[in-house]
Amino acid sequence: MKNDQIFQLSSALAMVAWLFLIILPKWKWTGRIVLGFIITLFCLVYIFALSKSFNANDFQSFGTLAGVMQLFTSEGAVLAGWIHYLAFDLMVGLFILHEAKKNNIRHWFVIPCLLFTFMLGPVGLLLFLLIRFIKTKQYFLSFP
Repeated sequence: MKNDQIFQLSSALAMVAWLFLIILPKWKWTGRIVLGFIITLFCLVYIFALSKSFNANDFQSFGTLAGVMQLFTSEGAVLAGWIHYLAFDLMVGLFILHEAKKNNIRHWFVIPCLLFTFMLGPVGLLLFLLIRFIKTKQYFLSFP
């Protein structure tokens, strides 16, 4: 399969996952499909793309902006980076849903956060953190 085909299929699959998060947040299969199938598939595709486009010497390039820019002149490296974004943004979406449920935040307030996370990653996360702070008066996460 060619890189542009992998890109298009991955993007379409990510869109399906985001629709699950936005439209069916309480369905018991949503998390299982998004994490158990789609994100796991992205992890495998990421490893595949990474193995095709990077070599051991490339990892030292991550130390400088110029080095990273040079790495991402390769189509395969950009594909790996895109898959990386898709997987991690979806994990942030799952985090947002989990925290919203835990803190009794209505889904109508969460939808814009999910949409921004889908399109602008950290912007959506920050919006959610602000909403959660307003609702709970706590900024930091509590861990068991």
